[in-house]
Amino acid sequence: MRTTIKVAVGCAALAISPLASAGKAEAERWVNEEFQPSTLSKAEQMAEMEWFIRAAEPFKGMEINVLSETIPTHEYESKTLTKAFEEITGIKVNHQLLGEGEVVQAVQTQMQTKRNLYDAYINDSDLIGTHSRLQLAVPLSDFMTGEGADVTNPNLDVDDFMGKSFTTGPDGKLYQLPDQQFANLYWFRYDWFARPELKKRFKERYGYELGVPVNWSAYEDIAEFFSVHVKEIDGVRVYGHMDYGKRAPDLGWRMTDAWLSMAGAGDKGLPNGKPVDEWGIRVEGCNPVGASVSRGGAANGPAAVYAIRKWDEWLRKYAPPGAASYDFYQSLPALSQGNVAQQIFWYTAFTSSMVAPKSAGNNTVDDAGNPLWRMAPSPHGPYWEEGMKLGYQDAGSWTILNSTPLDRRKAAWLYAQFVVSKTVSLKKTHVGLTPIRDSDIRHESFTKRAPKLGGLVEFYRSPDRVRWTPTGTNVPDYPKLAQIWWQQIGDVNSGAFTPQQAMDRLASEMDQTMARMQAADEKANTYGGCGPRLNEEKDPEWWLSQPGAPKAKRANEKPQGETVDYDSLVKRWAQN
Repeated sequence: MRTTIKVAVGCAALAISPLASAGKAEAERWVNEEFQPSTLSKAEQMAEMEWFIRAAEPFKGMEINVLSETIPTHEYESKTLTKAFEEITGIKVNHQLLGEGEVVQAVQTQMQTKRNLYDAYINDSDLIGTHSRLQLAVPLSDFMTGEGADVTNPNLDVDDFMGKSFTTGPDGKLYQLPDQQFANLYWFRYDWFARPELKKRFKERYGYELGVPVNWSAYEDIAEFFSVHVKEIDGVRVYGHMDYGKRAPDLGWRMTDAWLSMAGAGDKGLPNGKPVDEWGIRVEGCNPVGASVSRGGAANGPAAVYAIRKWDEWLRKYAPPGAASYDFYQSLPALSQGNVAQQIFWYTAFTSSMVAPKSAGNNTVDDAGNPLWRMAPSPHGPYWEEGMKLGYQDAGSWTILNSTPLDRRKAAWLYAQFVVSKTVSLKKTHVGLTPIRDSDIRHESFTKRAPKLGGLVEFYRSPDRVRWTPTGTNVPDYPKLAQIWWQQIGDVNSGAFTPQQAMDRLASEMDQTMARMQAADEKANTYGGCGPRLNEEKDPEWWLSQPGAPKAKRANEKPQGETVDYDSLVKRWAQN
């Protein structure tokens, strides 16, 4: 979606008259002492800050509340940028940090009760299907040219945001504005993979080169190699895999964050598969019609069951002891111990932690602070086809709900724009390493820093970045459906159900939940006419015999392993 908000940077574009002195000295101090580097000159930064001072004048003295999950980027916003914003504009911001599940719960509660709990949220773009259907969130593209035109930064430059397509609904409207992005990539010990004796042993055993795995077969071989055959490096017991399996909400995200599509469960299409997405939900037009194979979905199809089986199998066979009882937050410190060779499902949000010095207890950097690891594209499973998404990308995005009063909505929108403004965003990106602007990641300061970041810069500058995407619009109500996943998947880890039994139960429960949504939509237009309209059930074999997803069981789910040399991969990225 093109937007009329984009305006050339410069003092002339942001000129005001005459500027009140309040905030200008503070802005100059923050620009000089904190907001460097920037893609703007200092004069351009000051012009942008002067616009904020003027736009915030009617809201001076107001106190607003915003909520986000707890990651380094948001900690910087909460501790540093709120202070800057208040000193410059006179608006006090309480930027609260909670776990991701609690953020989703707060959003859901405010939508249901229509009580203004928070004035704005940094809410995953995974809810784009929810927001575009329920119409309980403010369409920002309408707001920017309507009621919020007077508080919309003329230098916002929406087209500079790499995740803009993730936050745009099927109606072409922008519902959310990206604040941070991170991908789920493959992580590996570059130093170990480069050791000649290990390369030789791997090729002798498996018949191909030790390198970045292209497919899950190679990942499994490498996991077995380090856990079973190498066992020890430099006197330390090592393992070929890291993951987590505790029965908790983050186990659900472990799966809905594109694990099934990495195996190949959905259809082709970017940013998400159509008609079947990575949740296994089939959509016809704007209406979800089922998750079960019997309704044309793929949540309990062979590819999905294979994905869950491999998660459980690798966790038990190749991960360090105790990993099956870890949650998402416990798995990261475990990785920094330095005894893991690779991880198939690693969030780049934690790059800042993984480049911490050895003195901070990080055993994955050398004495000079250079990473001994690299990040690379995710390998794919045997059901994956060219043209499908290859992994997940989180886009935590500013979301304002209709239940927020207009004056508070405007003040919150000013803060949201401030923390993603070109004056601020490059410095924030260097702190949190969750880039949102194309202009930031291509800045010379990141060219200089790239060798210390293990492939992050190269990935975000590459054309491949578009193949890692968030949950899309097939999911009609994220809060209602997401909670089903962790409970059912947790039953696999506990041994209560097989992967097939668990996915059958999950698909059935999603269909039951969507049936209730369908009833609400048909009765009261709750989902704007785009709620579920479930297909009648058919023999699953009929659907499995049709082209696309759901896909029939492959005769060989472990084809020949395939790897690629990391340095060659990076060179290919640099040429594009």
